[in-house]
Amino acid sequence: MATTKDIRDSVKAELSFDPLVDESSITVKNMNGEVALNGTVPSYPQYREAAAAARRVQGVTRVHNHLMVVLPASDYRDDPMLTTAANNALALNVTVPSSVEASASDGNVWLTGTVSYGFQRANAEQTIAGLTGARNITNDIEIFSDVEAADVTILVQGALDRYALISDDTDVAVDASNGTITLTGHVRSWAEHDAAIDAAWMGIGVTGVRDDLVITG
Repeated sequence: MATTKDIRDSVKAELSFDPLVDESSITVKNMNGEVALNGTVPSYPQYREAAAAARRVQGVTRVHNHLMVVLPASDYRDDPMLTTAANNALALNVTVPSSVEASASDGNVWLTGTVSYGFQRANAEQTIAGLTGARNITNDIEIFSDVEAADVTILVQGALDRYALISDDTDVAVDASNGTITLTGHVRSWAEHDAAIDAAWMGIGVTGVRDDLVITG
């Protein structure tokens, strides 16, 4: 079992190793596998990548991303310019319905509208994440489906079996109620965790996913 110092040092080393992250203004704290990232980064993609880098480290069970995006002057975009860029990017993504709209205020992009699937909601956010001038995203897109999620429990469990990322003796359980999937149990890694979450969101009629999984590390 890695010690607190081992995990903290390993996260710092991974941030330094990752060419997509400027770790010079990032501090790392660790409490029993729960890692907190504090400080600043110069872009929103680095904000996301720093958290991803921390999750790659063995022994990390949760990441609290408290980083702030401080844009360099050359990357600043005023509200109308960023709003236009965001909506143009959404329009070019065939996986994002036309019902989704974006608005910007001081680098903060707000996504609204409705979609039928969770992956469409995620793709909309991913589309905006790399735009110059974006420093934060609030995703208020609602998932609406008139399809009942009656059999989604079996479908999601079948998907997890096909992915072969979760061991046969796992205690991961899938429960569906009113369109919301609840995942409980223990997984060994973030790869297993993310596979379970992604499978849940792929279900037809799923409007929400509650993540109660515990990563053992």
